[in-house]
Amino acid sequence: MSNTYTPPKVWTWDSQNGGAFANINRPVSGATHDKTLPVGEHDLQLYSMATPNGVKVTMLLEELLEAGHQAADYDAWLINIRDGDQFGSGFVAVNPNSKIPALFDRSTGIRLFESGSILLYLAEKFGAFLPKDLAKRTEVMNWLFWQMGSAPFVGGGFGHFYAYAPEKYEYPINRYAMETKRQLDVLDRQLAKHPFVAGDEYSIADMAIWSWYGALVLGRAYNAAEFLDVQSYQHLQRWAKQIDARPAVQRAVKVNRNWGEAHEQLPERHSAADFDSIPKA
Repeated sequence: MSNTYTPPKVWTWDSQNGGAFANINRPVSGATHDKTLPVGEHDLQLYSMATPNGVKVTMLLEELLEAGHQAADYDAWLINIRDGDQFGSGFVAVNPNSKIPALFDRSTGIRLFESGSILLYLAEKFGAFLPKDLAKRTEVMNWLFWQMGSAPFVGGGFGHFYAYAPEKYEYPINRYAMETKRQLDVLDRQLAKHPFVAGDEYSIADMAIWSWYGALVLGRAYNAAEFLDVQSYQHLQRWAKQIDARPAVQRAVKVNRNWGEAHEQLPERHSAADFDSIPKA
């Protein structure tokens, strides 16, 4: 880079600096306005948006319903993060970190935030997509926590500097592209040996990872497929396409989505019949 930056002795917030999400990024927490969250008829109330972290949870909920767990039926309410809905008092009461997704289980009175925590809670509640065998369960947890720790380098790192930052700089793009490709290689090598990420069984680890890395290698994130040469990860491609074809996943990616083509969107979901209202492609 031709220009260098000398940090001041004390950092101060420039509210206009931050690229595409500058209007919602801030250095303090807490609610900015009073807003009560809506509540539907089901025990599970999801407050989310169809970003990768939001899709993780709708994937699991739709897979649970597909598997016959009727008590997993849910209401999904759109939290538009570009409009700052996550800073409403009701949402902050469920998630003090003001990030989607958040879930409230009316049957237990338990609030849930952080997508990995939600996946684990639901998998344990319904006894599905998480093996009971200690070794197999541990391998699922290994990969679930790998995703939770790794994806910020993809989203907040590569995605931000490559697609969203107000200016493009070589060093951060190269730094995070290298790390993103290293992670893709980690997955590709694992999937060369196993049909699913954690072994022979489809699990919450696949759901967590597919929402980020599956979307990336299928060309649905950051317009970066060619730049990252995603076609070279053949085993990862096989897995991503296999999961993409699942009926529950095809439903899940539409929930709490309010952008793209009309046939891709279901901003709110309150019953399975809501999918019938989506226009055909």
